[in-house]
Parts: sequence; C-alpha cells; structure tokens
Amino acid sequence: MGLTAAGAEEAGEALTRALVVRAQNGDAEAFGELLADQYDRIYRTAWKWCGNRSDAEDVAQDVCVKLGSVIAQFDGRSAFSSWVFRITLNMVRDMQRAGKRRGRHADAYAELAPDSQRPEQEDGLAHQALWDAVRRLPEQQRDAVLLVYAEDMSHAAAAEIMGIKEATVSFHVHQARKTLRGLL
Repeated sequence: MGLTAAGAEEAGEALTRALVVRAQNGDAEAFGELLADQYDRIYRTAWKWCGNRSDAEDVAQDVCVKLGSVIAQFDGRSAFSSWVFRITLNMVRDMQRAGKRRGRHADAYAELAPDSQRPEQEDGLAHQALWDAVRRLPEQQRDAVLLVYAEDMSHAAAAEIMGIKEATVSFHVHQARKTLRGLL
C-alpha cells in the first residue's frame, strides 16, 4: 500500500525536522544532508531573482555558509524549506543592494560576456523578456510574483515567506500585473 502525496510530504517533513535537530546538535553529516536536499531549490530561487548564473551561484554559496551559522536559530514555527527560502531572498536582496552601491561596471561586463544560461533551459525570448521585466518590479511585487508564479506557491505560502499577510501578497500580485502590462 503506497503513500498518498500528503503522506509522502508529511514523511519528508518529519525526516527534515529530524535532520534539523541533528544539525542543530552539531551533526555535520545531517547538516550536509540538509544542504544536499535544499541546494537545488536555493540555486533555482537565486537564479530566478538574479537572472544570471554567476550571481545565483554566489547567493547559493552564501546561503549555505549562512545556514551553518544560523541553523540553531530555526525554531520550527514554519517549514524548514520556507525558512531557507526567506534566507535566500534576504541574501539576494543584500547582494542586489551591494551591487547598486558598487555601480554598474558588472552590468557592462555582463553585456560583453553574457551568463544567462538557465538552470532548467526555458524556451523563448518572450519568456525571458517577461522574467527580465519581473526582476525590474519593485521589491515586494517582484517577490510576490516570483513566489506565486515561478515557484508555484499559494498566496498563503508566499505570505509566510515574505512575512506579510496573504491579502497583501494578492495586492502585490495585482499591482505587478498592472505594472507588467505597461512594461510589456
């Protein structure tokens, strides 16, 4: 008799919780298993927000390092994957703020040596243009759209990660659609 999808998800969460407890108690092998389980999601998320492989790799590495120092702070009030998602988004924002302070020299280099290969090859220039436009949205709108549409999350799950109310996520998605109509 097989597990239902919900049962498999619960079993996966239980395994993750057990690994987290072991990692919080200094078990390096458990921490390594957590990173192995989360790394692809961290990288894909970073790529969707950053739009290029180099920055996504930097963010993913920074998140892994940060997780080592903050794993003890995970209190289990949310799913571990949601907590990691929030850390990833914060690292992306930190990198983007630092990039704005450093200037646009990196953008000029990127035009000479583009690095836009996607982790999962997505077809079409229109698709790329859409996600490039999403990355130009104001931070809250961008995050809401990427979580809901790129990560296929419910508004409730996106709200948990963003630390805002579900209705506010809906508002940001609505505003983003209006803005994107103008951009595209």
